[in-house]
Amino acid sequence: MEVTIQNIRKEFERFPALNDVSLKIASGELIALLGPSGSGKTTLLRLIAGLDFPTAGSIFFGDQDASHHSVQERNVGFVFQHYALFRHMTVAQNIGFGLKVRPAANRPPKAEIRRRVSELLEMVQLGGLEKRYPNQLSGGQRQRVALARAMAIEPRILLLDEPFGALDAKVRKELRRWLREFHNCTGHTTVFVTHDQEEALELADRVVVMSQGKIEQVGSADDVYDRPGSPFVFSFIGESSQLPVEVRDGTVLFQGQPIGSAQGAAGAGQLFFRPQDVELVESQDALSGKITALRRLAGTRIAEIDIANDGHAPYHVEVEVPLHAPVELGSTLRFRPTRWKIFPIDDAVRSVR
Repeated sequence: MEVTIQNIRKEFERFPALNDVSLKIASGELIALLGPSGSGKTTLLRLIAGLDFPTAGSIFFGDQDASHHSVQERNVGFVFQHYALFRHMTVAQNIGFGLKVRPAANRPPKAEIRRRVSELLEMVQLGGLEKRYPNQLSGGQRQRVALARAMAIEPRILLLDEPFGALDAKVRKELRRWLREFHNCTGHTTVFVTHDQEEALELADRVVVMSQGKIEQVGSADDVYDRPGSPFVFSFIGESSQLPVEVRDGTVLFQGQPIGSAQGAAGAGQLFFRPQDVELVESQDALSGKITALRRLAGTRIAEIDIANDGHAPYHVEVEVPLHAPVELGSTLRFRPTRWKIFPIDDAVRSVR
């Protein structure tokens, strides 16, 4: 089922939680809505579900305008962060609940419900647990039951709101891998909300990065990480540092000192780079600063560096250094970014507001 969101605006007491949001989701696509708290991602998910309605704009399911259809009319499956399972019902009863409460005219026969429940139990790898109750299951198992219950009604679209937020890190990682495989098998159009960057980048076909009620960028994991389209996306996705620079005659200057070359418009800008995209150098045409902290990160180390700022508070940046590099606290490190992006000062300031 293709979903088209056209110029959606949603206000709460005149506060725009979403402001002119447009997005097209292809049939069978797995989309992540990623952003900080208050970015509008959960509001957008609720509008797609029919749990709320837009102030302006339209939501299409295929060619049908579903903007003001109820949840039942939209036939969506919804999975919440805290499972929302019925504690007094067994696993099988929870999964079959949505089918059993349908109006008599649309309710499948009991044998068909049992067959569907059994099929889903195997699909979510919980065969043999149908008689257990939610309190007899682990968190990961309960979330699989919630997903099976959402799938039982054969929804046109599957929606997940922070589905792994209540689970510990190891279980989250296992379930992420499982959900991707599950999606590949079922082919449902799936939209999930998360604030976990790793989760979004690992799972989604495309990531929708949101901030302050707007979409900042839509793209693959490689697009949003390697080719961020705004200062917000660069600073929000992954680790990054930034420094004020000036581009003059194709040369990038920091505090009047050349540190590289750049094509494009001249003038003041904000240079963004990631800790791993640097090289350690000895030459003078480089950045240098005092190492204020060192921390181990898997097979490498991160050096926190303060760069002097003419009597003002120093610029603080982070640089990845090899484990064997002869660096220590208090020493001076010279380095040069090998990959970066420069945004105009006005764009960088606007992204922080």
